[in-house]
Order: sequence, then structure tokens, then C-alpha cells
Amino acid sequence: MDLKNRSDIVTVPFLSDGLMLKGTLHFPKIRRPPFVVGSHGLVSSGDSPKQIALATKLSDAGIAFFRFDHRGRGQSEGDFKTATSLGTRINDLMNAIKIIGSRQDMGKLLGLFGSSMGGTVCLAAASLIPVPAMVTVAAPIQSRTIIRKQHGKERMDVENVFFNDEKRQFDLTDRLQSIRNILIFHGDADDVVPFSNALDLYEKVSEPKRLIRQHGGDHLMSDPKHQAEFIRESTSWFVQTPC
Repeated sequence: MDLKNRSDIVTVPFLSDGLMLKGTLHFPKIRRPPFVVGSHGLVSSGDSPKQIALATKLSDAGIAFFRFDHRGRGQSEGDFKTATSLGTRINDLMNAIKIIGSRQDMGKLLGLFGSSMGGTVCLAAASLIPVPAMVTVAAPIQSRTIIRKQHGKERMDVENVFFNDEKRQFDLTDRLQSIRNILIFHGDADDVVPFSNALDLYEKVSEPKRLIRQHGGDHLMSDPKHQAEFIRESTSWFVQTPC
């Protein structure tokens, strides 16, 4: 799919703590649509296939979707190794919500989507602002549960962020009770973020909530059947949320 030729997809740069971040807004052709903001995984970007696919489907359903590159990733400014923490990623997400929410042609925030570390960021942000709906994929709620499976340069980057700096550790277990209307995806064969994170998350958040256990699913959601299920159920979850 050639996204550049779609008239309802626009680039939206914005500032976060003085850094210029690159974002992409999928804008349905209706007046003042509600919007969802996505947060990508630790070493991913806003151009991840899951986000593009979900953004396209939601736009077709009349919901705008904003995906962006966190600082130090993709086309955004910043050094990944020195600028990345849960706190800085929360700031990026909050600034993304602010810039889209301030547009005169946009409706209200409908929800957040986060994959892996992006899910953690969304969960943490929900303790700061009202979030009507949320979808997470393979989100760790405790940094100590993350398994060292990365290789090469990115493995060193990840370990620098989470394993070699105590200040960047996190534990969200006491910040989840107020979160509601959440759809949780997690593969039970995930060898990066163990499935136990999903069970703990589901136990602590409030109704309405749903956990979709993807049998044999890995951290990247590589199975096409799991990907199709994710798009179908996520779209339905957001569409059914009152604007």
C-alpha cells in the first residue's frame, strides 16, 4: 500500500521537551473525528506494520489515528541510548495527544494503543489523563520481567536502557486499578515479555476488560492469524467505545 498517495494521511511534526518528533495522522473524511494515539515498542517506530494496519482500519471506520516516532527512533530527534526512559516516553505521548487534541478539525481523544514498551507507556499515561479506551499488545508492567533476547547493537542499546541503569527500571503494578475499558493481547510463547505480565495486568485493571491469549504467539505477533485477530478485535473495541 502506497501511503504517500492517500489524501487522508498527513505528516504532523511536534515538539517534545525541545526535540522535534515526526508523526503521521490518518484522518478519516468526516467532520471532527475522535482520535486514537499509538505508542510503538522500545526499538520500533511509528511505521510498524501493526500500527499502520490498525490506523488504516480505524480511519476506514471513522476514527483518526496518530502514530509517531518516539525520541531517538525513526525520523525523530534525540539519542536513543541517553534520551529513552519510561518518563521521557510518557512525555512524548502526552505531547502527541496535546498536539492532535488542539487541532480544530479533530474531535476528542477516544483511546490509546501501545505495543510492548508502548503499552507500558499508555498504561502509565492513563494515570495522568482520562483515557476512554485502550488496547495493548505484549506490554510489560515490570521492567525486571523483560528477558534479554535482543542481539547485536540493539541488544546493547536495550540493556543500557533497562538493565544497566536502576533509574530506568519501572513497576506499574500499583498504578493500574483506575484503568478500565482495556483490551489486552499477549502471546503465551512470548520470550521477551512473559505472558505472566498479561495475567497480572488483567487482574489489576477494572471492568470492562478483556484478555486475548494468542496461543503459541511470539512477541512480534508473527502469526498472520494473530495479526488478523488483532486488527479485527482492536477495531471493534475502539468502535464500540462511546465518543
